[in-house]
Amino acid sequence: MSAPRSLYVEGAPILTKDEAQALSKRVLGFATADETRVTIRSGARANSRFAVNQMSTAGDNTDTVVTVLSAFGKRSATATTNRLDDAGLKAVVANAESLARLSPEDPEAMPELGPQSYPESIGWSDTTAQLDPTARAAAIRTITEPARAAGLVSTGYIEARGTALAIATSRGLFAYGRTTEAVLTTTVRTPDGQGSGWGGTAHWDWNRIDAASLGATAIRKAKASLDAVAVEPGRYTVVLEPTAVGNLVQLIQGALNARNADEGRSFFTKQGGGNKVGMKVVDERVTLVSDPMDPEIGTNPFTADGLPLKRTVWIENGVVKNLAYDRYWAQKQGKEANSGGGGGGFGGGGGFGGGAGLKMEGGDASLDDLIAGTERGILVTRFWYIRPVDPRTILYTGLTRDGTFLIEKGKITKAVKNFRFNESPIFMLNNLEAMSRPVRVSASESGNTGQAIVVPAIRTREFSFTSLSDAV
Repeated sequence: MSAPRSLYVEGAPILTKDEAQALSKRVLGFATADETRVTIRSGARANSRFAVNQMSTAGDNTDTVVTVLSAFGKRSATATTNRLDDAGLKAVVANAESLARLSPEDPEAMPELGPQSYPESIGWSDTTAQLDPTARAAAIRTITEPARAAGLVSTGYIEARGTALAIATSRGLFAYGRTTEAVLTTTVRTPDGQGSGWGGTAHWDWNRIDAASLGATAIRKAKASLDAVAVEPGRYTVVLEPTAVGNLVQLIQGALNARNADEGRSFFTKQGGGNKVGMKVVDERVTLVSDPMDPEIGTNPFTADGLPLKRTVWIENGVVKNLAYDRYWAQKQGKEANSGGGGGGFGGGGGFGGGAGLKMEGGDASLDDLIAGTERGILVTRFWYIRPVDPRTILYTGLTRDGTFLIEKGKITKAVKNFRFNESPIFMLNNLEAMSRPVRVSASESGNTGQAIVVPAIRTREFSFTSLSDAV
């Protein structure tokens, strides 16, 4: 089905399936390489920022970008343009082919894919695609006006994107999908900067984002986080809100690369050789799944090289079920490819790829239940400044932020100063005590749209806080 016209910016619509296919055929018609891949990304982006309780900037832009990947034997290169006339398309093809002839051979080069079958992507919302400056300003007012009335200072960011992605190859493949994505995050602080609260979420459907509720959460936490006291670092029972869980659980997804595991460079490397598929690595209640057709995820059902994506269970009941194989490594190991490749698109050795989101199954407890069941512990709103320490254990360090509280005898009793943590999501999920139902979160540190992450809140033991931070 073709996409409707007049999305985002009047006169600059996102390409329909028919338009994208016609454009890709024009590009392929200019190609002389042994193999050619054409990637067309036709997108629109809208954003609004607010600070000091008022709108500060707003912008809308659209663009259609064509990337040509040309290959002569095992030599390949790419070139990109947003000039869509014949002269521009001929030039980008010529550039890619000229560079490909100069490139060194890639011993892991894979041939382009031929025709494939894909389900129609489900993650599209006309409301998101048509989120104009007036609608964004109205959402912002539901945060800034209550913050101003409470004597607090609100800042934040809204971004909405609509994207049509098309991939065509000289072997006859054509893939097309369109998705939307919206994110809203807000930080509310006290005028003296000593109290800080945060609220945020993301979804492909703007109708699923409640700006007023997020603002109310940030306001409540800003008030509650005043007069924070220092608590001795150490190992604590923690209640992690869903955003904090998403910040860390998504790090497991980045470590699922099968090649790294098989070559001994990963947590998923088995002692003595091989990988940990079939081994229990976390609590038996933990199941991690990627699924482009999950209604909370809604991503395109194909990778950057046109490989179809389907529901993949990575960890089930604590046991590793699958690792991420790009086409080269899958062929080498006799496995089925289930993720995007790396390098210039032809080679192997790539990262996770695919973009099929990540969902962690949860339990039936509410966040209040998790707090009520904690004798003494720490409630964490979210983490930031998260950086790797040891890939062999997926160990990371970072800081708590925007609402960190002491729990005593099942109740939040006081705000505490922020901590630096040194922790692995693997350790965290081995010490699991209880979980809420999973929800979609904004797990990006920057607050921009990013990978679709759906996770529960959790309570876990022995979480390692190594030092205090005076940052709010």
